[in-house]
Amino acid sequence: MLRLYDTRTRRPETMVPENGRAVRVYTCGPTVYRFAHVGNLRSYLLPDLISRVLERHHVRAVVCQNITDVGHLVDDDAIDPTGEDKILRQARAEGRSALEIARFYEDAFRRDTAALNMRAPEHTPRASESIDLMIELIAKLIEMGHAYAVDDGSVFFDARSFPSYGEISGNRLDALKPGHRVEGVDPRKRFHADWALWKGTDRDMTWEAPWGRGFPGWHIECSAMSLRFLGEHIDVHTGGKDLRFPHHEDERAQSNSAVGHDVVKHWVHGEHLLFDGRKMAKSTGNVVLLSDVVDAGLDPLAVRLAFLEHRYRQQMNLTWETLHAADRTLRRWRQRVAEWAESPSRPIAADHARRVQDAFDDDLDTPTALRVLRELERDESVAPGSRFETFLHLDHVLGLDLSADIGRPPAVPVLPPGAAELLEARAKAREAKDWSASDRLRDELAVLGVKVTDTPQGQTWS
Repeated sequence: MLRLYDTRTRRPETMVPENGRAVRVYTCGPTVYRFAHVGNLRSYLLPDLISRVLERHHVRAVVCQNITDVGHLVDDDAIDPTGEDKILRQARAEGRSALEIARFYEDAFRRDTAALNMRAPEHTPRASESIDLMIELIAKLIEMGHAYAVDDGSVFFDARSFPSYGEISGNRLDALKPGHRVEGVDPRKRFHADWALWKGTDRDMTWEAPWGRGFPGWHIECSAMSLRFLGEHIDVHTGGKDLRFPHHEDERAQSNSAVGHDVVKHWVHGEHLLFDGRKMAKSTGNVVLLSDVVDAGLDPLAVRLAFLEHRYRQQMNLTWETLHAADRTLRRWRQRVAEWAESPSRPIAADHARRVQDAFDDDLDTPTALRVLRELERDESVAPGSRFETFLHLDHVLGLDLSADIGRPPAVPVLPPGAAELLEARAKAREAKDWSASDRLRDELAVLGVKVTDTPQGQTWS
């Protein structure tokens, strides 16, 4: 069965469904005020892989992924009711309504995840359409003594009412220091580590609540929606590493306090993605969207393959060179699968398939799975029909559309820009017996993805 590294227990745990039939998975969804970059998208591959691997074990995954379309401040750590909502800020910048902004970027996110072959979750609740659930949960927490309202209509969670706070991130309450805001600790709080469940204000995108008009805190959204759509027993909660604290710590405290037991059985987090060695940010100019990859002439599933080359909880440095290499591998595998499809069908290569499945089960060790596939691709002792069946069998988890070229006429190879000139220069170097120049030009062509072969009739390329 699938084993995943549990952030809270600090060890791999077997994913055994609570009810024996389905694994309930909650994943923190996007805040829809801008296009998701490829670093954001990597986080959503994790629940997709979990679902696909569980399916191989005849276990259904029920996934809930929220849509944050309200209440997420530019600086959530400040808990400032006058602070600006990211969606409102973007709406003003683009001259559109907040609803138009949210739906536009939500649709864009769905197109991107679909292009990466990420299956649509069973539940995708929007925060703006779940306000009643949040108000109901906040009222319950107040009634149980875990939260308190203040004069301006805000409501705070009493962090000291939840003794096991910090089990996910290691940030214990007795070690947390007040934030370094200019005005010091918020005087409305009983304890500096308390956080806002509701933020009292009369700005745009607010709702009436028993304690005053305002909008929900970011953390309460996930508690309310996960409890509503998956119930009080959730098998796996995923998210990026950056969400461990404070978001997941706060979410765990809220949900557990409301129902009286641990709601989430396993917490699983993915690592950050860098691009060209740096964190993606507008300030550094290295934000890459999936549309940028497509505009560069690459298949969007090359991004998925590049992600699979690294384990989900390993920091990954993505580069354009990496993406081009993944695109070449993807196209080669599709071509090989189409060629093998012409041979008589044979049973799957059982040993290779077992090793790949073992890698998937071992905390989603996708790099090892891909190494086994490359080994199988080169293994001429395995019949073509068997390689065909094995690649397609494993593609149910890989999600790379490896059968895409079956039935298509062979593609006419097209040289990348600059390659024709290099080939001509290399032919002249060989005529002049300038072997060092010939070798150098061969290396330059290889960087462009062009393989040169010398024959008695001259050089050929592919």
